Amino acid sequence: MAIITPHKSSPLIDGRQSDRALMVRRGVQRFFFDLRVSMVPEMTLASGRRADLIALTEKGDLLIIEIKSSIEDFRVDTKWPGYRDYCDRLYFATHGGVPAEIFPQDCGLIVADAYGAHLVREAPEHKLAGARRKTLTRQFARLAADRLMQAELAAHGLAGSIGRPDMT
Repeated sequence: MAIITPHKSSPLIDGRQSDRALMVRRGVQRFFFDLRVSMVPEMTLASGRRADLIALTEKGDLLIIEIKSSIEDFRVDTKWPGYRDYCDRLYFATHGGVPAEIFPQDCGLIVADAYGAHLVREAPEHKLAGARRKTLTRQFARLAADRLMQAELAAHGLAGSIGRPDMT
């Protein structure tokens, strides 16, 4: 199966990501794809925040990967601790130009380039409650299916023919 790679013209890109962030995202997606972990970018959580990447493992664990493309990007972000309420493990992903020591030790760390990634530090596990896991897993599945349908329609020139407000 082909990996959908993020390009600025893709319907999966909302235009807010820098080229560096997209490069990190691509490497992280390739890394997890090889591990048979499914991913969805930019999923809106019940808190109203959007996870850069949310992943579903074969065992049903939910991971959130927060992408940081620079030191400043990390320093100005105060929302990331709230992501712990929506995943079993929380990771930061960055590129080799950002010093690893700025990231909290109680989160996983991934260093990526456009072609792959390396797990520097595993994220500690903090299991989700069953009800929240069920809700998030359903949301993940519906969003993935809706985006697949959008991509298929776009490939046939029918991109504007569907759309719902909950497809983010």
